[in-house]
Amino acid sequence: MKPTARCERRGRYGARGFTLIELLVAIAILAVIAVLSWRGLDQIIRGRTTITNAMEDERVFAQLFDQMRIDARQAAGDDSGEPAISINGNTLQIVRHMVLPGIAPRLQVVRYQISNGRVVRYASPPLGNVGELRRALHGGDEGWSSVPLMGGVGSISARMYVAKLGWTTQMNDVQTAMTEAINNLKVPQLGNAPMPRSVTGLEVSIGATSLARPITRVFLVGE
Repeated sequence: MKPTARCERRGRYGARGFTLIELLVAIAILAVIAVLSWRGLDQIIRGRTTITNAMEDERVFAQLFDQMRIDARQAAGDDSGEPAISINGNTLQIVRHMVLPGIAPRLQVVRYQISNGRVVRYASPPLGNVGELRRALHGGDEGWSSVPLMGGVGSISARMYVAKLGWTTQMNDVQTAMTEAINNLKVPQLGNAPMPRSVTGLEVSIGATSLARPITRVFLVGE
């Protein structure tokens, strides 16, 4: 049976290919999909990088503040006549107890300073008497150990909490509180009351280049 003219036309039209316009439209659609997919993937990568950096910053901050908390908790008293907590510009200084196995308890001076945009913790050797302590407090840090704790830091500031006064950054307020405590000890009283601390609280603020505002933590002194 011979095919009819209608069947020939149907077969001829059904086998035809894509036109140039259809190909261009398909390529344009594929290009748009590729661009959107790339942008989505790029946003995912950027978001993951941001989260990773934020987690790393949080870990570094936690290590820094945890070390400060330990030093403040182990702070010595003011019995030596020198304040256990002192502030001088961007330097925070703490006199702390140091317990070593097999020997009598010692004192140690630690300083937090900014060096080339990094917070560095300097620690003196063990100190056995008041003379060594005063030389460490008012001298340099030669022979001290140093541990870099955090980079990208623009500023470090601190405030001290003094009883009957409140928060202050002035060492004169601390000296006044120490003088009052010493005078009170000269008054006859029952028992052997220890000399009260002049500074009972410490507030530290760290400003970093990666932060919109400084991060502040408060620590108890000698808790």
